[in-house]
Amino acid sequence: MMTMFNDLSSTAALLATRRSGKARDMIAPGPDSAELRRILEAAMRVPDHGKLAPWRFVIVEADRRDAFADLLKDAYRAEKPEAGRIELEAMEQFAHQAPTMVAVLSTPTQNSKIPLWEQELSAGAACMNLLFSTHAAGFVGCWLTGWPAYNGQVLESLGGSPHDRIAGFLFLGSPGRALEERPRPTYEAVVSTWKG
Repeated sequence: MMTMFNDLSSTAALLATRRSGKARDMIAPGPDSAELRRILEAAMRVPDHGKLAPWRFVIVEADRRDAFADLLKDAYRAEKPEAGRIELEAMEQFAHQAPTMVAVLSTPTQNSKIPLWEQELSAGAACMNLLFSTHAAGFVGCWLTGWPAYNGQVLESLGGSPHDRIAGFLFLGSPGRALEERPRPTYEAVVSTWKG
């Protein structure tokens, strides 16, 4: 495991400095296969009531991006036959942004005593851990959904069942431009004390 993951003194700085980069602005290099494995292994270390591992990671490798773009365009046309050139170009761009793409699936165990909501939260936590471990490895990440995350044909192509959902597409790479900080809520706006 990477040394930076064991350096707990830098954890607060890591959490305080992580921010998303725009997937369309990411450039090479992205994580190599060994780095990506470490990133994904860290992403798996999330709360998981019942030890169900209700999430899956699907890597869409660089040499499969053209095929993935074709799938997105075909699925989009099937759902929206009136789709125009601009919409289809957006699907093409989505499939080709950033050096590394990982689809994260929420794969809850049906009829489990563990509530569905808790399993879905675990998938969201896996996405967040993936972003943090990407940042710790010196890369930038972006978690996107958009139309592809809500299409059944895309879900099926990624190995998902009808009960599964795409939690998001995680794009990883190096920043092609300086990252800009976005407005964050103030502490007072989101934190309160229960008064009973």
